[in-house]
Amino acid sequence: MKFNVRSRGDHTSNVLTQRIKTYLEEFDLIYDEQEPDIVISIGGDGTLLEAFHQYKHRLALTSFVGIHTGHLGFYADWQPDEVEKLVIHIAKTPFKIVEYPLLEVVIRHTNDQETERYLALNECTVKSMEGSLVMDVEIKGESFETFRGDGLCMSTPSGSTAYNKALGGAILHPSLASIQLSEMASINNRVYRTIGSPIVLPEHHTCLLKPKSEGDFQVTIDHLTLVQKKVQSIQCRVAEEKVRFARFRSFPFWKRVRESFITE
Repeated sequence: MKFNVRSRGDHTSNVLTQRIKTYLEEFDLIYDEQEPDIVISIGGDGTLLEAFHQYKHRLALTSFVGIHTGHLGFYADWQPDEVEKLVIHIAKTPFKIVEYPLLEVVIRHTNDQETERYLALNECTVKSMEGSLVMDVEIKGESFETFRGDGLCMSTPSGSTAYNKALGGAILHPSLASIQLSEMASINNRVYRTIGSPIVLPEHHTCLLKPKSEGDFQVTIDHLTLVQKKVQSIQCRVAEEKVRFARFRSFPFWKRVRESFITE
């Protein structure tokens, strides 16, 4: 089996990275940065997001597992003092694959610029570079509303505990193939009106965002920030691809939620 190890870059993470690499090579596993079967992320959820985007072109072939060297994460659920146990599992135990849904974002332009397609593990956000964001929102090909406000956030179920939660969105279990649209400070009065609450779309529904006027937009795909010009539409839906996590033990999603937000 081929593996790669991604470090957050701090001293503790770098030391663990070298230990894991040495241990796994002693078990005759092959270190391969290009085509790994499994990627061990050491740091936090941000490190795993970076690893996901590095290997998004081979999601059907690569699985991820995370060791957190900071606070407990939703993707990094092993602790540093469990490194030896994890290494033995990777080397000796056939692991279970758990798949989570992803968000597909397709950005089309009004000029001859090529259509861009992105995958997000957590979320995509859209904001105007100047003033309020004004977007027509279509769901499944039908006009739904015209949004005016600070911005919009489209999240995956596994990403629903991140920016989406801060916006008042619901926490969704990752087994639900869906996406969630949440508003950022929408303008609601006698003239302008939006639904005013997050909405959850199933995998066979598409959400299309169309700018009401020309302008530049700030679009984020997880930790990546893009400036988009001449935008015709931003299309969001559940992606056909899924992210694969290597599970060697049970760690229920709601336990993660409780330990992250409730347990002291």
